[in-house]
Amino acid sequence: MLTQRLSLNKAPVIRVKPPGPKSMEILSIQDKLESSTRSYTRFFKMAIDYAKGSTIVDVDGNIYIDWFGGVSVMNLGHGNPIVIRAIEDQLNKITHITELPTEARISYLKNLNATLPGKMKDHSKVLFTVSGADACEAAISLARYITKRRTIIAFSGSYHGIAGGVVHATANPHYREYASFNPHEVFFAPFPYPYRFPIKGDDISKVVIDYLDYMISDPYSGISKPAGIMVEPIQGEGGYIVPPDDFLPMLRELADKHSIPLIVDEVQTGVGRTGKIWASDLYGITPDIMCVSKSIGGGIPISSVVYREEYDNLPTAFHLGTYRGNPLGLAAGAAILEYLMKGNLLDRVTKYGRNILSRFQDMMNEYGVIGDVRGKGFMIGVELVKNGTTSPNQEIAQKLRDVLFQNGLLMHTCGHYGNVMRFMAPLTIEDDLIDNGLEIFESSIREMIK
Repeated sequence: MLTQRLSLNKAPVIRVKPPGPKSMEILSIQDKLESSTRSYTRFFKMAIDYAKGSTIVDVDGNIYIDWFGGVSVMNLGHGNPIVIRAIEDQLNKITHITELPTEARISYLKNLNATLPGKMKDHSKVLFTVSGADACEAAISLARYITKRRTIIAFSGSYHGIAGGVVHATANPHYREYASFNPHEVFFAPFPYPYRFPIKGDDISKVVIDYLDYMISDPYSGISKPAGIMVEPIQGEGGYIVPPDDFLPMLRELADKHSIPLIVDEVQTGVGRTGKIWASDLYGITPDIMCVSKSIGGGIPISSVVYREEYDNLPTAFHLGTYRGNPLGLAAGAAILEYLMKGNLLDRVTKYGRNILSRFQDMMNEYGVIGDVRGKGFMIGVELVKNGTTSPNQEIAQKLRDVLFQNGLLMHTCGHYGNVMRFMAPLTIEDDLIDNGLEIFESSIREMIK
């Protein structure tokens, strides 16, 4: 159970129909001065005043329940005193230094090592990066360096960032249209997406693994021997897609069979989101290379690549950057990992996650516009369809996101067709904010399909 309330006592509270006049004024200034590439201001039309726990207050005084979490970044909630204290203590010491050790850096390294999945603990090295995309890019570079090969296997529905070359391992071709780099060799395999897998049957993991085994083994398959296989344990932007439980263990076996490094992207699944510190532990696998970011810094941009110690024959300056390993982010990360290791929050995430999943499944049985519900811990996807069918319904997802916002609940979409609502609230969200949010979600669905 939570020992103290982090959020505001009452939420949601809508005092002015959003967007309110103060928000509109600020948004207009932003429109005038900032790039049009922004997306979130198109549907969350508000300007933020402050946030506490799992509540956000806009400049017009409206209070929202946050099931958005800065895109699964604020796993311990906004303004968590444990994180704030760590950052404040570090602020009074040093806020930037490149590579040289600090107390925060060593604490982060020790705590990260203590949490690593499977056989990674005490047998890994850490490479500091800045963002999730930077971590994924460095992970691919690492795999290519150690194998002296180029091809990367990724999966349909994957999202590994859109910066630099790693955009070519992100499945949606939209992001690659204006990439500043030429495509590298990336081969996309089907991800075992139970709700939409084109081949029917109970053994879709085997279908995917057998297909990959054939493509890797056959010298005329059309792909070179891969440098790495890159996978999200549960797909994030692809639609919060949970693969069958046997998929990742089978993928691990396949990678071992062909001596291919397995790169596990834990950027969104990590830091407790699934009820384990790392989702790899859900499936009992050990990555060869693991990408870490988002919630590890508590809102401070920071990321890391963890890899097998025997890979550590890298040359000096293999992956450089002035801001890699920022002391503020390292201090936050060390405190967050220690909290997750010592407290009972993950048990709560597992227990409450099952209850929330069950509530959404009850709604699925009641309303024909919900086609599928899946998830682990606080990583839950609700896939919306045209009533009584399996046809994707992006229109209702976008409308629902707007209705929820108007009613004081922040929830975002994802998925192949933009038709999946995703629950990614802070792991510390209070019981009443879960219940209030579920009531708003169901009443909004009911009202929309009248």
